[in-house]
Amino acid sequence: MSKLKTKSGAKKRFKFTATGKLKKGQAGKRHGMIKRSNEQIRNLRGTSVASESEVRRVKRWMPYA
Repeated sequence: MSKLKTKSGAKKRFKFTATGKLKKGQAGKRHGMIKRSNEQIRNLRGTSVASESEVRRVKRWMPYA
């Protein structure tokens, strides 16, 4: 049987943790920081964990992750 290809955009953006959760970068900090509160900017630092529905979708893109 042929091998499945991994979506190269997904492998650059997502990482799976050891327990199977999905880490992703926080969205919403590229531009327009003036209109966001300082608290919101602080909360958008680092990475976040994706929801279950997103995990199911990304697992289809990354079959060997």
